[in-house]
Amino acid sequence: MKTTGKKIKMIVEKTDTGFSAFSEEYPIFTTGSTISELMDHVYEAATLYFEEDKVQIAQEKLKFEIDFKQFFQYYRVLNSKFLADKIGMNPTLLSQYVQGQKKPSDTQTRKIILGIQQIGQELSEINLIYKR
Repeated sequence: MKTTGKKIKMIVEKTDTGFSAFSEEYPIFTTGSTISELMDHVYEAATLYFEEDKVQIAQEKLKFEIDFKQFFQYYRVLNSKFLADKIGMNPTLLSQYVQGQKKPSDTQTRKIILGIQQIGQELSEINLIYKR
């Protein structure tokens, strides 16, 4: 069985019942009530699509994209002012990106994504303690 070397971009959108994802290149689309469930469903849908051609898809080849506005609506725990301070960006400008009023340049997009990833890394390394 062959494997594909090409990344498959999946556009993620927030829906009333969860999330949907679709590919602009292939007839692959699905839904899920959570991001995690959506990612599993996308993998299943891509596997089914390529099954007839005997092409195997690795999960790492699926690339998920979501716009800033929908990202911040879903991850409300991530405060845009906090992120702006963390990455050294004007909070008003980041707010305009989040609200969809402006579109960030590629450089600004990378800066925002790196900031989000850094926060995620920091959170994943924290051990919380509690006393009874």
